[in-house]
Amino acid sequence: MQAKPSMSTHDRLVLGTEASRQAFLSIPIIQRALRGQVIREEYLAFLQQAYHHVRHTVPLMMGMGYHLPERQHWMLPAVAEYIAEEIGHDAWILDDIEASGGDAEAARQALPMPSTEMMVAYAYDTISRGNPIGFLGMVFVLEGTSAALATLAAEAIRQALNLPSKALRYLTSHGALDQQHVGFYEGLVNRLDDSMDQQALIHAANRFYKLYGDIFQSIDDACGRGKNPA
Repeated sequence: MQAKPSMSTHDRLVLGTEASRQAFLSIPIIQRALRGQVIREEYLAFLQQAYHHVRHTVPLMMGMGYHLPERQHWMLPAVAEYIAEEIGHDAWILDDIEASGGDAEAARQALPMPSTEMMVAYAYDTISRGNPIGFLGMVFVLEGTSAALATLAAEAIRQALNLPSKALRYLTSHGALDQQHVGFYEGLVNRLDDSMDQQALIHAANRFYKLYGDIFQSIDDACGRGKNPA
């Protein structure tokens, strides 16, 4: 389906990434999480990889603000607002690891999985080499995913693993925050009226769906369940 000329930029983004979104949602570990069928090892692995990309969120947003050309400086207040709200989210994840019976310090010092490293590297590269607007594609994928799935998955995981609520602060709080962010984000991208910026946004979002999905697939494989979705 092709975008209509009257479509908003956000609607074009949703339409232009729908196939990537469906491919992401079909990943076995995500399906199991929604059904409450993940094991503690998988949840801890997810938190560790989340820490290793979330800790880059604020530096990435700072980099985006730095690299925005003058014609896009109207966006700087929105970038500053995102930065203020994202500070400290990596600490939430370490707290969740401890509350779930993991070793937060070991997770912090561990190297990220290659798939996590590649997603972070692509984000930095998009900002510095390509169009910094592309980073909003990562925001779209991560915030859209958590807003749509986090609360549902968090409750299923908590019940399945018999975890205290404090072990799921990142998922539950992030999901609640991102419900608020969705409207803010939509209004922001709808101000992008340059076709090159719109194309950069949609292109990056499709790439981030694949890169983020690769992280979940890597967790699946590392935990030995990649070929056994049941």
